[in-house]
Amino acid sequence: MAKLTKDEFISALKEMTILEVKELVDGMKEELGIDPTAVAVAAAPAAGAVEDAGSSTKTVVLKSAGGNKIQVIKLLKDITGLGLVEAKALADNGGNVKENIPADEADQIKAQLEEAGAEIELA
Repeated sequence: MAKLTKDEFISALKEMTILEVKELVDGMKEELGIDPTAVAVAAAPAAGAVEDAGSSTKTVVLKSAGGNKIQVIKLLKDITGLGLVEAKALADNGGNVKENIPADEADQIKAQLEEAGAEIELA
């Protein structure tokens, strides 16, 4: 049998059904003693560690719309792309404005919303 390149192997996987992929995994366990699911589980904590190290992302959380609610709603529409009803609901109830964004962008959004009178927290 000819040796497959990584790209050829991935291309072949894309064409398989879920059942065929499961059979492939079972065959790897049986023939080679390799459990690909164990490798994926072992790699997951390492990926999480990389994410923690790059904690330069923040979440902008609206605590209160403040006294100038209409201006805050307008800003929320512009910042999030939400419709008027959704932006009003966010202004009324608070919550995450934007999640996992670069820290400098989060600071800019916080400044804009605070200037309009909103109470903002960065998480």
